Amino acid sequence: MKWKFVLIIFSIILICCISHNESIVFYENKTHIVFTDDFGFVVSVKKYPKRIVSLAPSNTEILFALGLKDRIVGVTDYCNYPPDVLELKRSKRIESVGGYSTVDVEKVVRLRPDLVVASYGNGIGVVKALKSFGITVICLNPKSIEDIIRDIEILGKVCGVEENASKLVELIKLRIELIREDEHNWKPRIVHIVWSDPIWVSGKNTFIDDAIEIAGGVNAVNESGWVVLSLEDLIRINPDIIIVNSGNGMSSSGENIIYESIIESDVLRNLKAVKCGNVYVIDADVISRPSYRLVYAIEEISKIIDVAYERERICVSS
Repeated sequence: MKWKFVLIIFSIILICCISHNESIVFYENKTHIVFTDDFGFVVSVKKYPKRIVSLAPSNTEILFALGLKDRIVGVTDYCNYPPDVLELKRSKRIESVGGYSTVDVEKVVRLRPDLVVASYGNGIGVVKALKSFGITVICLNPKSIEDIIRDIEILGKVCGVEENASKLVELIKLRIELIREDEHNWKPRIVHIVWSDPIWVSGKNTFIDDAIEIAGGVNAVNESGWVVLSLEDLIRINPDIIIVNSGNGMSSSGENIIYESIIESDVLRNLKAVKCGNVYVIDADVISRPSYRLVYAIEEISKIIDVAYERERICVSS
C-alpha cells in the first residue's frame, strides 16, 4: 500500500513538473524505476526487463547499441539495423510484429514482453491496447538531438545498462561538438523532402530541423512538424539546398525516386537548388530515424553545405 501511495504522489509531481526537454527525474526503489516518458505517461518499469519488444527501427538501433541484443524478442518489419537484426529475424530468434504503423498487438502479447518500447508513429491506440494487457510500455517521441540523448539515457537506466548509455551519449556529444566547430562560408536555406507524392517535408520542431541547424544551415520551412508542400510552395520557398531521402523515402533500397522526381520535373527546373546542382540524397534510414545514427546525417549535411557553396558560387557567376 505504501508503494502504491508513493507511486501516485510521484506521478502527480512528474506530470506537473517535467517537460520534454528537461532533465529526467527517476524515482527508484529495489524493484522498480518510475519516470515520465515522451508521451507524458508516468511509467513504472520492473528491474530489469529481460524480454523487450521494439516498435520502431530507431528504438531497435538504440537498444542494440546499448548491448541489449540478447534481451530483444520482437521488432518491426522495418527494423534492419544493425545487420544482426536481419539475421536474428531470419533465424526466428527475434520475431517480427508487423509494420511501424500496423503493429500486430496480439503477436506482441504472445511474446510475453516485460517491456515494449513504442514510438509516436505506432499510434496511441496501439499503446493503449498493449497497456490494457498489463504490458509495460515506454513511448518515445524525440524532437531534437537532446531528446534522443534523453531517450538513450532512459533506456540505459531502465534496462540496467547506464554505463553503455553514457558511452553512447558521450560519442554523440563529441561528434556534434566537432561539427559545430566547422566554419562555413554561408548559412544556406535547406529543405528536407521525406516523400514526393505529395511532397512531405521536415518542418520546425522536428529532429531534422535540429539536425539542419547543428550542421550549419537553416530550415527553409517555417511550419512545425512534418508538412505537405505544393509545387507552388516549394517554388516560393526556393531553397539553396534540397536534401531528399534515398530510395522511396521510407526505405533506403531501390531507385532514388524522390531525387529523380525533383531533378526531372519541368515545373521545378528553375529552382535555385536544381539549377545549381544542389539536390542531394542521404540514406533514408540514417536521416529519418531519431537514433544515435542521426549524427552521421548531420556530418553529411555539414559537408554538403561546403560543397553546395562552391556550386552556388560557380552557378551564380556563370
